[in-house]
Amino acid sequence: MLSRRDCLQLGLGSLLGGGLVSALRFQAQAADSGIKAKAKSCILIWMDGGPTHFETFDPKPDAPAEIRGDFSAIPTKVSGIEFSQHMTKLAASLDKFSIIRSIRHDQGNHGAGNHYMMTGAPPRIPVGCGAFVSFHPSMGSVAAHELGKDNGLPAYFSIPSMSRSGGPNFLGAKYAPFVVDGDPNNENFRVRDVALPRGLTEGRFSSRTDLKKLVDKIERYNDPSTGDPVSGFDAYYRQGYDLVTSKEAQAAFDIHSEPDKVRSAYGRNGLGQRALLARRLVQAGVPFITINDGGWDHHSDIFGACSKRLPEWDNTVATLISDLADHGLLESTLVVALGEFGRTPAISTLSGQNKPGRDHWANAMSVLMAGGGTPGGVVVGSTDRKGYAADTRVLSPENFVSTIYTKLGINPDKMLYTPQGRPTHLVSDPAPIRELM
Repeated sequence: MLSRRDCLQLGLGSLLGGGLVSALRFQAQAADSGIKAKAKSCILIWMDGGPTHFETFDPKPDAPAEIRGDFSAIPTKVSGIEFSQHMTKLAASLDKFSIIRSIRHDQGNHGAGNHYMMTGAPPRIPVGCGAFVSFHPSMGSVAAHELGKDNGLPAYFSIPSMSRSGGPNFLGAKYAPFVVDGDPNNENFRVRDVALPRGLTEGRFSSRTDLKKLVDKIERYNDPSTGDPVSGFDAYYRQGYDLVTSKEAQAAFDIHSEPDKVRSAYGRNGLGQRALLARRLVQAGVPFITINDGGWDHHSDIFGACSKRLPEWDNTVATLISDLADHGLLESTLVVALGEFGRTPAISTLSGQNKPGRDHWANAMSVLMAGGGTPGGVVVGSTDRKGYAADTRVLSPENFVSTIYTKLGINPDKMLYTPQGRPTHLVSDPAPIRELM
């Protein structure tokens, strides 16, 4: 017999009409789909600002010069597919990953676009470019909620900062990312809370936690409708204590133990060493790691900036994919690289500057996806000849996020409940991108 909660989990407003039949049919189709989760972890390289699709994975060599830009197109390992000229290592290894060229949405500013791509949910109200907003849990927080283990390590890391919409929303502070700031390329790099403070022995540290337990017996304000803010603090306190005393944490963050050859292969720069740290966190069993890679908002000097940045970025991402494969981790680790949107086809010049750039453009973007059972050499969808808009196999942020969840073994149609008891679907459209499964 179906309970009221069962009905809510099925997404039914009532048991009348064909709703129940449709819901049961949907469940049967999902069970028979043959899709099995292969990924245990995800490394999300978030290119904050909105990376250009023209100068990366979707060049338009036949477009007019004012759209084509300064870079030429180069062949990839897959016949007929071209990347932009600085994507040399990724072009040579396209058999190891896939590219999506046809995601589009209608949120053309940073705050809203970030939220949509990070959560699979469009913002509920207009959001400004500089806004840090959370109307829905991020993919990282959901992964921590669904896949987290009690192994002394947080289930969700963000390096070196949290993205604008990378938070847990109603899931609570326990599922917020643990932020690893600083530059792992620095020889003095250390992670906060992963070493005991000087002069404080482990025994004394344990005593202080015992003292806190006594203080915790004081009755707290705990209104079920709002939650207990102190509990959120406790989650961080426990997280910090576990990190201090965890051998797994000590080992994962000891990036200096990596051979110089490996560190140099990733690139002796911030992004390269953060990608290497992400690989080490995957080895330690962390389900979700975001590398928040800012500075992709190229309204001006796009060709000068990309000429300097893209070769290092290309090297780091290609090395991460191959290194995961060498460690036998690529099948169980999903690697994704994207930002909030693409860039305008028309090259623009900001007032008072003589360095051309491209502006925000949500009608087209490119997304890289590797590992976790993702087939190599697949390009999903396309944009038109001038790169204005996705024109074949048009996909939404919901489809993208549902793909991530499905690969991680999380049902994108799952119903979660807010502290107020309000049911909320993880993703409103739970259909994954079949070509990538």
